Amino acid sequence: MHKTAVRSAIAVGMVFAAGIALTACSSSATPASTGSAAAAGGVDLSGICPATVKIQTDWNPEADHGHLYQLLGPNPVINSDQKSVTGDLYAKGKSTGVKVEILSGGPAIGYQTVSSELYKDKSIMLAYVSTDEAVQLSATLPTTAVFAENDISPQMVMWDPATYPKVKTIKDLAAALKSTGGVVRYFNGAAYMGYLQGSGILPAAQTDGSYDGTPAKFVTAKGKDGQQGFATAEPYIYGNEVSAWNKPVNFQLINDTGYPIYPEAMSVRTADLSKDSACLKKLVPVLQQADVDYISSPTKTNTLITQLVTAYNNGWVYDDNVANYAVKEMKKLKIATNGDNAYVGDMTEARIQKVIDIDTPLFTKTGSAPKSGLKATDLFTNEFLDTTIGF
Repeated sequence: MHKTAVRSAIAVGMVFAAGIALTACSSSATPASTGSAAAAGGVDLSGICPATVKIQTDWNPEADHGHLYQLLGPNPVINSDQKSVTGDLYAKGKSTGVKVEILSGGPAIGYQTVSSELYKDKSIMLAYVSTDEAVQLSATLPTTAVFAENDISPQMVMWDPATYPKVKTIKDLAAALKSTGGVVRYFNGAAYMGYLQGSGILPAAQTDGSYDGTPAKFVTAKGKDGQQGFATAEPYIYGNEVSAWNKPVNFQLINDTGYPIYPEAMSVRTADLSKDSACLKKLVPVLQQADVDYISSPTKTNTLITQLVTAYNNGWVYDDNVANYAVKEMKKLKIATNGDNAYVGDMTEARIQKVIDIDTPLFTKTGSAPKSGLKATDLFTNEFLDTTIGF
């Protein structure tokens, strides 16, 4: 998984999901949706899209990926060894005539970038590629985003409001940390941290790249230090499931500091865009509708997500409480939103160009220079979106 969006694997409790009957490698799970086989009036992807549309995510199953698991029809098959789930691809309660296979990222792919996995396995059609990853790998593993299921990133920096009651922003936190000797702990190599440091919002002296995904150092610091996280997870987890902390945290989204990436945008290999266009024309609106349907009514899909976490059994702990919290926060913080129009999933040239302008010198300095002359329009297209589908 790309270091700009590493998730924390906090072991805070046990997930219980009834009804899973695992075999050595696979099982059926409770359906995310129900409906009949491909029928008149439904979306028919057969003969246009691959018989199985393979989609690579960047982490273990979680509510942030709910729109994908919403696609699965009745009785999806879990492959616990491969950390994947396959089922009929459904649109509004009906089969589309093809299947969808959703592949986990992070530990399941050895923490490699999603882009590298997309190029290694050419049977994968779509993958989650955040804007900064697309910029960084544009010269070697070019990708084109076709749908942004979330308008802004949930990535954030958090702190203890009891220790820092006057802190409202990351910049405020930096000044407070300077006086206390505290630091913001983060995963080393994160592109957003290069931006925060380089812009002076969070000077390097107030940062520590030793974050390992566990709450231990944050708890031990007793409020003195800040930490990276995701607004859709850590505030609930630390407030309710980390017994050694068990109190609120405050945070600011990285997006709100001026780093406007599109997180986990669904992307294809750039060279395959033309070949895949007929399928994408019909499939992308299905993805849009699944996003809207999931955010509107997430309960069944969240149950499936937590069942998958249990079945994969790789140390990732995620329960219904966190999943339900995540959906509420995605709505509250306008992470899942139409943006500045009436439909979901579009991306803007100005935002992507801003990320290119920020990240090009950062990545060049670290030896992974983006494509020469890279433009925003090299990295995305809105051509497949249905402008009638929105929240």
